[in-house]
Amino acid sequence: MTLIWKLLRKHISIFELAVFFIANLIGMAVILAGIQIYSDIKPMLTGKKSLIGNEYIILTRPVERVGMGAPTFSAEDIADLNEQPFVVNLGLFAASQYEVDGSIMFNGRRLSTMMFFEAVPDSFIDVTSADWKFTPGDSTIPIILPRNYLNLYNFGFSQTQKLPQITEDMIKRVELGIRLSGNGHRDDYVGRVVGFSDRLNTILVPMEFMTWANGYYADAKDGKPTRLILEVENPGAPEVTNYLTEHGYAAEDKPSESSKALFLLKVCVAVIVGIGVIFSLLSIIILTLSIYLLLQKNITKLENLVLIGYTPTRVAMPYNLMTLTLNLSILVISLVVVYIAQGKYMGYLSDIAGYELSAMPTTAIVVGLLLTAAIIAFNFFIIYRKIRDISKRR
Repeated sequence: MTLIWKLLRKHISIFELAVFFIANLIGMAVILAGIQIYSDIKPMLTGKKSLIGNEYIILTRPVERVGMGAPTFSAEDIADLNEQPFVVNLGLFAASQYEVDGSIMFNGRRLSTMMFFEAVPDSFIDVTSADWKFTPGDSTIPIILPRNYLNLYNFGFSQTQKLPQITEDMIKRVELGIRLSGNGHRDDYVGRVVGFSDRLNTILVPMEFMTWANGYYADAKDGKPTRLILEVENPGAPEVTNYLTEHGYAAEDKPSESSKALFLLKVCVAVIVGIGVIFSLLSIIILTLSIYLLLQKNITKLENLVLIGYTPTRVAMPYNLMTLTLNLSILVISLVVVYIAQGKYMGYLSDIAGYELSAMPTTAIVVGLLLTAAIIAFNFFIIYRKIRDISKRR
């Protein structure tokens, strides 16, 4: 082995190897850094570790013609949605099927209006309150209002009617007059606002109250829902969009900010990895040309070594060791660069959002090992094939 190396190393160009080393180092570091950044940041936008949390989509069927009944979802539609991998949780809207009249005394004036109630499972409500409960026989109905209702009053209605603006705490202290009518019954209740929702744009009451009231004031059996609420990790994902389009469903909400951020993250990572791939491909081309040139310069020595009994595998060993050493060195240095970079950007993220830093860039290590193994295997192949072709000449 030492003798063969001494015979073959004369024509090795340190400059060409250095160019390969630097180019491949840049390419490998960029690829691994891009993939590791994506791996670290993606859980912050989606999934169980998400700082933003899962997102919600409210589904309806488009109204195609004027009629007395809204388009509904069948049991088969709901079952099919539950089977979709992008659906984390699914809930049904229950609507009031009786008359609701609401009134309030405010600034010496009685304001009244016809209202409606809706209810969803508690797991979809973004308000926490100990008063969010109802038992048949209670005279008080807890209510959750959309926060934009209060904004519309403060910055719209109150301005035109010369009324004072009000705060959330003031609304929570106000008693609302609620009259429910239907099925031969008419009763008065006190409504109390227990919170304001940023997620659901409807007047919410507890599901326990809705189930009881629909049975008492409307004698209503469980009907088909007209609206559904879905909890999904990424509402902007192609599989979500394609499914809704294929089934003719309408989503009331636009893609969330986390979906947009994830899309931009994917684009940025794709660009970064693309640049890294270009650098790596160029470096591999440089190394391949260098190896071919080196073998061509040593063709006479290689032919003589084969003639005296050395096998192509034995003759190729020095070149294989050289490429193995270069590529492993590149991998180690690239992983060190990624580890240092990860410590920097994850430190900032930890300060901002309390996100914990992983002990090692695991994703980069796995991808780096696979890429390095592929590059080494390719180098071994071209070296062995070239030396085998030389040996066949004699």
